[in-house]
Amino acid sequence: MIEETMNALGVNARRAARGLAVTSEKQRNDALHAAADAIRRRKGEILAANSTDMSEGEERGLAGAMLDRLMLDGERVEAMAAGIEAVAGLGDPLGRVLAEWERPNGLVIQRVSVPLGVIGIIYESRPNVTADAAALCLKSGNAAILRGGSESFHSSQAIYQCLREGIVAAGVDADAVQMVPTTDRAAVGYLLSSMGQWLDVVVPRGGKSLIKRVQDEARVPVIGHLEGICHVYLHEKADADMARDVVLNAKMRRTGICGACETVLVDRSAAVRLLPAVADALLDAGCEIRGDAEVCKLVDKAVAATDEDWSTEYLDAVISMRIVDDIDAAIQHIADFGSGHTESIITADEAAAERFFRDVDSAIVLQNASTQFADGGEFGMGAEIGIATGRIHARGPVGADQLTSYKYVVRGSGQTRP
Repeated sequence: MIEETMNALGVNARRAARGLAVTSEKQRNDALHAAADAIRRRKGEILAANSTDMSEGEERGLAGAMLDRLMLDGERVEAMAAGIEAVAGLGDPLGRVLAEWERPNGLVIQRVSVPLGVIGIIYESRPNVTADAAALCLKSGNAAILRGGSESFHSSQAIYQCLREGIVAAGVDADAVQMVPTTDRAAVGYLLSSMGQWLDVVVPRGGKSLIKRVQDEARVPVIGHLEGICHVYLHEKADADMARDVVLNAKMRRTGICGACETVLVDRSAAVRLLPAVADALLDAGCEIRGDAEVCKLVDKAVAATDEDWSTEYLDAVISMRIVDDIDAAIQHIADFGSGHTESIITADEAAAERFFRDVDSAIVLQNASTQFADGGEFGMGAEIGIATGRIHARGPVGADQLTSYKYVVRGSGQTRP
């Protein structure tokens, strides 16, 4: 049964991808606007479905961070619709001439952007990913097969029906976006191992165990990240008020997202000046601090960190803190324990910032800004499927442009090769 269901999705997706690749930008944008309208109009249905998911999640004992990612309210539903419209408002990622040159023999060669084809997207908890992923795939001319988590099944299905309504209204093949209709985990295994003839790439979005499974089992290329162990480094030239405000936001704005700060590093020469106010703000907000021996001496309520803390993605109101000798030690700590996601330096020293930008090998590096800006919407991409920490094809926020490849278009006038 799983094999038949999944193969049917694959056949339909490949057919839809061929048609979607030649649609006009207007037709794809019309589908997106119609989908956004449907989400607003059917908000009650979406919230009712989400209430079912939330009740079942509480009965299953889902952690608070997981429930926060799962929960929808009127504001989040509106944000989904607005996000789809923002994607529609982006420039067309298809048909862009990325490079052009003429050869001595008169051949004119262009590198032109094209869709990837069929994208499988596997995600957990956040039902808004259903809307974001579908919108980005539609905008970039890719057919999508979506597989949401079992905990968000009802919410995702309700959102999917709105997307499908918009696609049909615009005259696009309804199978341009499909959703796996079962919560059976065997469907994920089959998608990863046995659908290479239908899928061109898989994008996982979720927890460490999901992403590791996808990376281990997939037989097609994967765009994804394993963890978001993000750092904020307080350089000796950091402004104290800025350090406090940025760290508080980076950790506590939303603790359960991959861009949340998990470790704060502080220059020893500025620790007495910077650390107490930062720690007090975090503690007042309900955050547990796990510090090294020097941090524990400066912060009474800090508990001793273990070696494991430096490589832990808490996704909760917990943060680790370490005092370092200087920028060299901070960069080395990030290299040793970071996940290549997002790091921020707080400093008024532009030379130090440039050094940090150059030497820290992460997908996103910031100066004097919260790590929670690691988000496609905040980058002006309208939305994102995830933050890619690999080095092949896409890195950082994966938006519509990152879901394209290219082909070469060569124009001649009768040339033959000698």
